[in-house]
Parts: sequence; structure tokens; C-alpha cells
Amino acid sequence: MSETMRPVNQDECQRISGVLSRIGDKWTVQIIMTLQERPHRFNDIKRAVEGISQQMLTRTLKNLTRDGMISRTVHPTVPPQVEYALTDLGRSLSKPVVALGLWARANLSQIAEKRARYDEAQDY
Repeated sequence: MSETMRPVNQDECQRISGVLSRIGDKWTVQIIMTLQERPHRFNDIKRAVEGISQQMLTRTLKNLTRDGMISRTVHPTVPPQVEYALTDLGRSLSKPVVALGLWARANLSQIAEKRARYDEAQDY
């Protein structure tokens, strides 16, 4: 049986679900995409990720650092400069994220059409 077909136990399923919840978060996806090209400082990320609050950006960066997806480097300047970059693990995540984004872009109109038909049938 291939790895994709192997049944998982309850504990493993919960751990996988936790990882998927983290990487499926809209802020995580946007931060991963922002850091794909090069490292960025906090305020650069905040400007690139439209609509994210400072608190949410701080929380998401901490979680991604904890998960090993990004690295946090403090440069000894006055004031200290902090830079965030994708790790090898984060770069490996960016590939399927890009593929998923391309799929979503290619199917946006079809999904919008299906939603409209569904909503009409539901008398919204």
C-alpha cells in the first residue's frame, strides 16, 4: 500500500490536522508567499500582507518560527533589525502553496458560477 493510502491512527490524524490548520490559515499562506523571494523585515511583511494586524502578524510569525517554517535573525544594529526568511522546510511548503494558488486562480470563475447557482437554488 502506498504512503498516501495508508490508514492513520487517531493521534496521527489529529497532529496532521493541526499542521494543515496552520498552513491553511490565510495569513500563513500570504506570509509564506511574501518570503518566497527573499527575507523581509517585520514592517515589510506587514505592508505586503494587506489587512493583517500587528498582533496577528506577530502571532503568525512566532507560530511559523516555532514550526520551523521560517527563521528569525536579529542583526546587531541600533536599533536591532529583525529579518524573517523561509527555512528549507518553509521553501518546501511554498511549492504546493503556489500550485494550490494557481489552481484557485484557474478555477475562480467556475467556482463563482457554481456558488451563484447554488445560492439561487437555496433562495438566498
